[in-house]
Amino acid sequence: MASLFCGGNLSFRPKIVDGFCSRKNYNQSRIFPQAPRFHPFLKEQSSCRRNHSKQWKVSDEGNSNVSEVDEISKGTLIWRAVKLPIYSVALVPLTVASACAYFHSSHFPISRYLVLLGSSILIITWLNLSNDVYDFDTGADKNKKESVVNLVGSRTGTLVTAFACLNLGFAGLVWASMKAANLQAIVLLACAIFCGYIYQCPPFRLSYHGVGEPLCFAAFGPFATTAFYMLMDKSSTASSLPLTGTVFCASVLVGFTTSLILFCSHFHQVEEDIAVRKLSPLVRLGTEKGSLVVKVAIPMLYAILLGFGLSQTVPLTSTLLCMLTLPMGYRVVSFVEENHKDKQLIFMAKYYCVRLHALLGAALTVGLVMAKKARLMAT
Repeated sequence: MASLFCGGNLSFRPKIVDGFCSRKNYNQSRIFPQAPRFHPFLKEQSSCRRNHSKQWKVSDEGNSNVSEVDEISKGTLIWRAVKLPIYSVALVPLTVASACAYFHSSHFPISRYLVLLGSSILIITWLNLSNDVYDFDTGADKNKKESVVNLVGSRTGTLVTAFACLNLGFAGLVWASMKAANLQAIVLLACAIFCGYIYQCPPFRLSYHGVGEPLCFAAFGPFATTAFYMLMDKSSTASSLPLTGTVFCASVLVGFTTSLILFCSHFHQVEEDIAVRKLSPLVRLGTEKGSLVVKVAIPMLYAILLGFGLSQTVPLTSTLLCMLTLPMGYRVVSFVEENHKDKQLIFMAKYYCVRLHALLGAALTVGLVMAKKARLMAT
């Protein structure tokens, strides 16, 4: 899971940078046959163009602008270190779980949702920061300029901040559990956090043994999604929300797409993982076979979804809306298949998976709400 937030060097080959920086070529999409139409790092593309123009000024005017270029570069590294799109893994399980709770109870406690969202973001921040610390210890992030430890220059400060986020986040989860009078939920959330701990923290560091994807699936799927569903009950007495097939199926879909993000985050760092003896799935398989795994996983995701829809455990509205994300699923497959050997471009694979994860979660949520509204109108 923590590897979800492990960035690589999001840079482009010189000819692609020239393409971004040239107005003549900027509007000619045929020059970028493999580039995404909507790039999640538009801010970074803009920095790329500014940075490029300033580099020309350096060559024309001497070294007067060198510090300005360095400043922009550091800002870009900070943007990469924040990894904002990845925080969808905090938003999607909670939102889908809340939609499931609304589907069964017709209630949505907004204050509890906001507390849970803030707590989830803090816990994901802990995963992100502590992962950078422990990868710094093993040397995996030696050449990773956007590592938080490398940026701030303090391992201890980063680790203290990480565990402060964990404590605050867990306190918020405990508060929500007490409000819902549901101890089962906090046990499930503790299990999810424990999965994250044994994945990356010593003495376990199971990420180095290539078992991150099953842990990620369990943590964000059945554990977190089910627990959030329990906590979104409106009552402050013992929870009356039933554990239904709808909740289970939704948690499976959420866990599946989250694990896919983790899997694709390994493509661009195979060499670094080999150097520190980190046996990620891509180290074991190689990028060629890894691209085949993605090629099989995406159709499997939609086959599972269709099965849930036909069995009526997931409402028809959710099934149909989720099927509308098929083009994004195809884009993930084609991008990985075409670029798995290109260390620079394949970095974007996990962000395509983030889009798929967010779109599928939104489709599930809207479908569940629509199904509930239709049921209320029928009665």
